[in-house]
Amino acid sequence: MRRLLNNIKPHFDRGGRFEKYYALYEMVDTFLYTPDDSTRSAPHVRDAIDLKRLMSYVVIALLPCILWSWYNTGYQANLALQELGEIGQNWRNNLLLTLNVGFDPGSVLASTIHGLLYFLPIYLTTLAVGGFWEVLFALVRKHEVNEGFLVTSMLFALTLPPNMPLWMVALGISFGVVIGKEVFGGTGKNFLNPALVGRAFLYFAYPADISGDLVWVAVDGYTSATPLGLGAIGGMEAVTAGGYTWWNAFIGLMPGSLGETSTLACLLGAIFLIYTKVASWRIIFGVFFGMVATSFLFNILESDNPMMAMPWHWHLVLGGFAFGMVFMATDPVSAAMTNAGRWVFGLLIGFMTVLIRVVNPAFPEGIMLAILFANVFAPLIDYVVIQLNIRRRLRRHG
Repeated sequence: MRRLLNNIKPHFDRGGRFEKYYALYEMVDTFLYTPDDSTRSAPHVRDAIDLKRLMSYVVIALLPCILWSWYNTGYQANLALQELGEIGQNWRNNLLLTLNVGFDPGSVLASTIHGLLYFLPIYLTTLAVGGFWEVLFALVRKHEVNEGFLVTSMLFALTLPPNMPLWMVALGISFGVVIGKEVFGGTGKNFLNPALVGRAFLYFAYPADISGDLVWVAVDGYTSATPLGLGAIGGMEAVTAGGYTWWNAFIGLMPGSLGETSTLACLLGAIFLIYTKVASWRIIFGVFFGMVATSFLFNILESDNPMMAMPWHWHLVLGGFAFGMVFMATDPVSAAMTNAGRWVFGLLIGFMTVLIRVVNPAFPEGIMLAILFANVFAPLIDYVVIQLNIRRRLRRHG
């Protein structure tokens, strides 16, 4: 393989027959092999790992969430089918019947395969459409294909409901890649998280399809309120009356977006990202402490708003808080860069998440808008931290 790539490389170099397609050759080459490029002058940071290998660590950290999304999505769908007392007729159900897998919620295999049939179309659509825009911009600008899209595609797919129409998936990832990243110059130059930009576009453009009761369990004719939706209506009593326990919410056995339901899976990914130093532990703990402190503040206040009484340990396991805290807030491009700024950045996200969940009953999630809000202020946070450091050093050294 290495010999083959070396032999065809001259055709893609400057002056070759396929010069304008060099980005495609480079994408395949560096995906299979470590690039042999090296920095030779300041001020570049030198490291033994390239961006593709860095992104591969994030993919590994996402595996628990991806695997759980297959099982839980199928499990929730099988429970709904069992409750409705009918199987229905669609290509997924017909395929499961052909494979003789069945619709038993107690069967791990049946639930996993059923959930996979929801995940794959959404992810493949995201990968194909988003990859098209990445390659197109790379060819036009004559630069390398940005590696970060592999992670962006996974993050975007995992934040969507399991029955999201595929044309909306294509539209959302197009908006996230083009408007959220490429118009600013591509990977490393965007100030917002592209996956969240795409999801925010879908939320505001098609709110009926990405929020409410009809999107969380992918079975026609079945409606089920999300735990956060129940909490916004009737507080913790409504959540527990809906059959949700804290342990089930922590494990992720509840309706929700494809990959955001399991706090346990997210924490497993967090341990790996912190151990490999890919994600900033300061941001993760900052988001957590900001959420806890704000929850305690609202808990001591008296109000008719049922969400004000929700304790911090329920905020942690409901909605996409853990997923956003671990994988979205720690985006190295759109987050704060300074160590002190990362604490402030994380605390701001935790505070804003609980504030949005409590104050805005029409949108009880909160973590998505909180991260985008913090992304906007990240450069300002870093600027203030740097200026304070300069002033302190000037006082110290005259």
